[in-house]
Amino acid sequence: MTETDSSPQHRLARMKFRAWHRGTREADYMIGCYFDRYSAGWDEADMAWFERLLDEDDVDIMAWALGTADVPAVYAGPQMEAMRRLDYVTIPR
Repeated sequence: MTETDSSPQHRLARMKFRAWHRGTREADYMIGCYFDRYSAGWDEADMAWFERLLDEDDVDIMAWALGTADVPAVYAGPQMEAMRRLDYVTIPR
């Protein structure tokens, strides 16, 4: 990876793509809208958290966000609390 590839802007662009191309419309909206709402204020730790989250299966991420499964300790904290509010999801009509 080159220095440019690891710049915050490049990392955010990759995360945005991965957040909006999950494989199902439901996951795209949940994860993509979360990215759109919160990513502008992320620091290094927040970006690293989201990059790890993107490696997880959609069904797991959605279950954690919906509260139907326990959140693993590695993802517990303010970012997951924000994700669990679901107030960031906007579905175009």
